[in-house]
Amino acid sequence: MINNYNLSTNIIRFFIYAFLIALLIVTIVPIWLLIVNATRSTTEIQQGISMIPSTHLMENYGILLSKGLKIGRGFQNSFFLAISTTLISVYFSLLTAYGMVVYEFKGKRLFNNFIVVLVMIPMQLSIIGFYQYMAKLGLTDNYAALIVPAIASAGGVFFGKQYLESMVIQELIDAARIDGASEIGIFHRIMIPLAIPGAATMGIFAFVASWNNFFTPFIIITSLDKYTLPMLVKTLQGDVYRTEYGAIYLGLAMTIVPILLIYAMFSRYIVSGIAMGAMKE
Repeated sequence: MINNYNLSTNIIRFFIYAFLIALLIVTIVPIWLLIVNATRSTTEIQQGISMIPSTHLMENYGILLSKGLKIGRGFQNSFFLAISTTLISVYFSLLTAYGMVVYEFKGKRLFNNFIVVLVMIPMQLSIIGFYQYMAKLGLTDNYAALIVPAIASAGGVFFGKQYLESMVIQELIDAARIDGASEIGIFHRIMIPLAIPGAATMGIFAFVASWNNFFTPFIIITSLDKYTLPMLVKTLQGDVYRTEYGAIYLGLAMTIVPILLIYAMFSRYIVSGIAMGAMKE
């Protein structure tokens, strides 16, 4: 009986590992091909697929520069937007989630349900009204139209609430109040240090979402000097780049390198933050 159980367990484990390895291959191979093609010439790319990098990386980079693509400016704009949006989104999301978890008020359940509904509504449905509102405020072609709305991040509030519910200690908060700490002081001195793993997870997701965001900046920003890196990559589809496939692949690869580095450095925060946020007392 025990042998049959062990055999069935090993078979199930084998298929699970095989499935996970297949998912890993499906995920990694396209990214690897993108990086490899960034080092190949147009002629080599037209000859077929290769998994081995070539030697035309600097040549492709020179083509990008020769066509007037301001890569450095694009990186600067993308980093500025991503970092600003991340800081604002994480702070105010945690602050709102803290209020929802710690305090009792009328309409709390309704407000919770409203947050869930906002999470499920895609940005594309409200983009017309959003643009008109920004136009009335005079914020078109302005980074403020992309940074300030991050204060009301429904996804960040939802995740922050789930996380704080698993680690808020009411007795600790009451003790701080008895010692004379203000409510905002309790949040800054007690809650934020305790919520660092969750805040790091929220920050990574917010940074990646802002870095990859093409749709909203494309609607709001019109000046070429303010283009983010994804917007600059879009210009690679012009006639001057159409036959330079190596340069196109290099431009695309440059947009994903920062994201890969961030995931490599902070993946442990993602795992620990999500795991903690999924636990309930």
